[in-house]
Amino acid sequence: MKNIKIVSLAACMAWMLSLMLFSSCSNDESTAVSSGPPTIESVSPSGYNLDGTMKPLTPVTLVDPKNYYVIHGKGFLSTTKVYFNDFDTYFKPVFVTDTDIVILVDEDTPYANASNKLKVVTKNGTAEFDLTVAPPVPTFSSYNLINAVEGDQVIIKGKYFLNPIVTLAKTATQPAVPVTVISSTLEQIVVKIPANANMRNLAVTNISGTATSLEAIGTALYDDKLYGMQWGGPWAGKGVNFDFGGDAYQGDKSWQWVFSAWDGGNWGFDFDMAPYKALRVAVKGAKNGQVNFSVNGGANYVIPVTTTWVYMEIPLSALGNPARVTMLTFQESNNDGGNTVLFDDLGFVLK
Repeated sequence: MKNIKIVSLAACMAWMLSLMLFSSCSNDESTAVSSGPPTIESVSPSGYNLDGTMKPLTPVTLVDPKNYYVIHGKGFLSTTKVYFNDFDTYFKPVFVTDTDIVILVDEDTPYANASNKLKVVTKNGTAEFDLTVAPPVPTFSSYNLINAVEGDQVIIKGKYFLNPIVTLAKTATQPAVPVTVISSTLEQIVVKIPANANMRNLAVTNISGTATSLEAIGTALYDDKLYGMQWGGPWAGKGVNFDFGGDAYQGDKSWQWVFSAWDGGNWGFDFDMAPYKALRVAVKGAKNGQVNFSVNGGANYVIPVTTTWVYMEIPLSALGNPARVTMLTFQESNNDGGNTVLFDDLGFVLK
């Protein structure tokens, strides 16, 4: 089914101006209505930039989905179909002249293992043009293990990983560092962690842009297992499973806690907070509720619990600004008989 796009008045004016500019730059012969087969001479961006300036009519050979372009040539008045990478793309007949077509590249246009061709089909024939459709900017959903060390193989998950380049992300004081890609698909990359990667984020780049991990390497307290725990446990002595494989926000497993009413537990650690500004956690419950959370026995911070995964970053200022973390306390506080809560991606956020 064709997806009809609604356009703004400002965009329409830009498109029409684009057509007028092309027409004014053409000679009498080129602006005459063509009766022969169509030809494509160029493809240029159409519309406005984010800063409000009009996009220049500069020919390109790479187009971005969800953006408008002017197909320039001749013989287009009887156009019946336009294809990007063999994907049937809707066009508005009102934005077709003999020499130009203004068209939106559909967000569902295939970009991998594609023909890299633009085709305009008219009643008088078909024109083809070499053109690459860029993938969307990559999305970085997770990687595992977060506490990886040099030589470890790590799995990155996300989307739009077309010919990905992976690096330790650039910081204010450190340059980007290449990371070896062992294998990749459009939704998963396996990499080998280089030396000196601790406290660095991972970044994935394709031809459209870059996505960076939320978590820095080596900052996990829980990532398929609990790190650095020195002592502790649930008050009731039951209900905790650090190896729960039924659901996870990050990696393959989560920490499942079957809370009875007002049950909880204490866990002992010893972490210096100097590099960090917040504590992170992802939470999901069998039902809506809440969990009281505190650091080093301080004031409670209420973590809301819903039936879908929710990632949150809790500023250390909301937890008493601890210089070190020596104890974490969790307590179910629904006041309705208990809950089953999953915890994942527990760790720290760098300054």
